[in-house]
Amino acid sequence: MVIPGFDRWTSFTVCGKLRRLVKVKKVGHAGTLDPMATGLLIVCVGKATKLVERYQGLVKGYSGVFRLGEATSTWDADSPVIQREPWEHIKDADIKKAVASFRGEIWQVPPMFSAIKVGGERMYEKARKGESIELAPRKISIFQFDIERSLEDRQNLIFRVTCSKGTYIRSLCADFGKALGSCAHLIALRRDSIGEYSAEDAWEFKELEEAITKNYF
Repeated sequence: MVIPGFDRWTSFTVCGKLRRLVKVKKVGHAGTLDPMATGLLIVCVGKATKLVERYQGLVKGYSGVFRLGEATSTWDADSPVIQREPWEHIKDADIKKAVASFRGEIWQVPPMFSAIKVGGERMYEKARKGESIELAPRKISIFQFDIERSLEDRQNLIFRVTCSKGTYIRSLCADFGKALGSCAHLIALRRDSIGEYSAEDAWEFKELEEAITKNYF
C-alpha cells in the first residue's frame, strides 16, 4: 500500500493508525520519514511486510529547502538555531560548483538525531539525553542533485535530489553548507518518489480511511 505522510506524523504514527484501521498486527513501512517531512510513505500490510526490504532498497526522490547561514542541533527546523555564519558571500557560481562535488558516490555521516540503533538504543534517544557518539561515515549515491536560489529569499536554496537507500537529507544539507564556507539546516522536506512510486499517485490517509471503512477494497 502506498500512502503519503503528513506534517508532524511520524512513520510510526502512520503505521499505528493503519494497523487499527485494518485490524492487522503486521504493518511496516519501507523507509522512515522525519516528523517535519511530508510526502510518500510505502506501508506494507500482512503478508506484504515481506516486501519491505525490497522497497527500502529503491531509489528515492526528495525536494525541499536548505537555509544558509543558520545551523541547529537536529540539522533541521525542529530545533532552535544555535549557530550563525556569514552567507552573503556565496555566489551562484559557488553553489553550482558545490552541487557538482556532491553528485555520484560520496561519504556521509548520519545525524545524531536519527533512528539508527547503537547498543540497542535509537540515536535520537541518546541525543536527547545529551550523549554524543561519533558515527562512522557511510557510502551513499547521489544520482541527481539540483539547486536554485529562492527569488523571495536568497538565504534559502530550493533543491531536488535523487539518491540511494541510507541517504540523510539533513546530513546532505549540513555538509552542503560547510562546502560553501558557511552552515545550513533543512527547513522543508518532501519525499516525492520511491522507485516507480510517486507521491502524486498516492492515497491521502483520509481517502484511504474512507475506502477501507466503506469496504471499497
